[in-house]
Amino acid sequence: MKRVLIALAVLVLIAAGAAAAWVWKSRHPSDIRGSASSEFVTTDEPATETRPQEEVLAEPWPTWGFDLARTHFAPDFHVHPPYELTWNALGKSLIEFPPVIAHGRLFFGTNKGRVVAVDIETGKVAWQHQFNRCIAASPTVGDGVVYIPLMIPNPCGKVKNRNAPGYMLAFDEQTGELLWRFQAGAIESSPLLRNGLLYFGSWDKKVYALDVKTHKPRWVFRTGDEVKGAPAYAYGTIFIGSYDGHVYGLDALTGKVRWRGSAQSRFGGTGNFYSTPAVAYGRVYIGNTDGKVYAFGARSGHLLWVKGTKGFVYSSPAVGLRTVYIGSGDGHLYALDAGTGDVRWRFASRGGVYGAPTVIDDIVYFAVPSRTRTWALDARTGKQVWTYPDGAYTPAIADEKHFYLIGHTRVYAFVPTS
Repeated sequence: MKRVLIALAVLVLIAAGAAAAWVWKSRHPSDIRGSASSEFVTTDEPATETRPQEEVLAEPWPTWGFDLARTHFAPDFHVHPPYELTWNALGKSLIEFPPVIAHGRLFFGTNKGRVVAVDIETGKVAWQHQFNRCIAASPTVGDGVVYIPLMIPNPCGKVKNRNAPGYMLAFDEQTGELLWRFQAGAIESSPLLRNGLLYFGSWDKKVYALDVKTHKPRWVFRTGDEVKGAPAYAYGTIFIGSYDGHVYGLDALTGKVRWRGSAQSRFGGTGNFYSTPAVAYGRVYIGNTDGKVYAFGARSGHLLWVKGTKGFVYSSPAVGLRTVYIGSGDGHLYALDAGTGDVRWRFASRGGVYGAPTVIDDIVYFAVPSRTRTWALDARTGKQVWTYPDGAYTPAIADEKHFYLIGHTRVYAFVPTS
């Protein structure tokens, strides 16, 4: 009888171990290694997508992520540390998303609802507005108009009503006059402007294509949950993630679904897409709250690779030099091979990286809010070349003359010293 009891105990332990292994595996699906020979367009390199010089001078940084594909990779500018500070502008509250630049001015919103236009040479405020609503997105600018979204009413961070309306605002770029506003759900999505249509997502679970002349939607697409990330554009398609665990490829003119990709299934459901996609090399790269980075075929929607980290991936990727740069809540910035998803290098920041990195002149910049610090690394090797004691989320933009660092509540303008 004693032997029978021992055998039963052993079987129970084996079964418990197997069950624990199943639960762990179901919560942590295996990574998928990609191939650089499948749906990988080597000629679709962000560094080759340079713009006409007059356009660069007029609108150096017109939208979040630098370009319509949201690559956060800026080939037009050659500013490199070390730097000398020329001015700084106080935002008065958290600047969660970076400014845009057009016609000699820098435009941004602060977490507590301040909208500001700053002269790029002096740092002086050209115009400003104060709204009783939170802002957690970048503006976009085009044809003399600045578009910026509003979220929930203040105080920020205390959501009492997720169904409260949000607004898309349109301002005259030079005077700051409010031209019009459009009501939707709370808008946390940085807008994208192309051919007279303004694309953005909302907490009302919808993606909008808004005609900026009529101020009415050209089309609206409903997802299964809140849409917090921003849209990206390439190949006639709008790419956007949703908290329903899917990435959508939508026809830019009609809003019809071209494909729908999914996060890996796991015990308890799938992760959420807060990250904004970046499109390059014929692929769509995006992070997920399940701790993984995904690569989908931009035209097919096929899942091409998945690479896991050890923390939430709220960060949006920067893509260039055949590399995907992305932060994780595990305290690292990762440089992943754009073809396979393999780790080329990673940098330990000792704090979660939640904003998007930015690559300027082959230097990748990123910040850590818990340490209020920005790092600049060699984009090819990951070696540190510069650091600054301020920064929170997405810390860097540039024009032909300046490098701008976005701190917790300030914007700093630097010029290279060599």
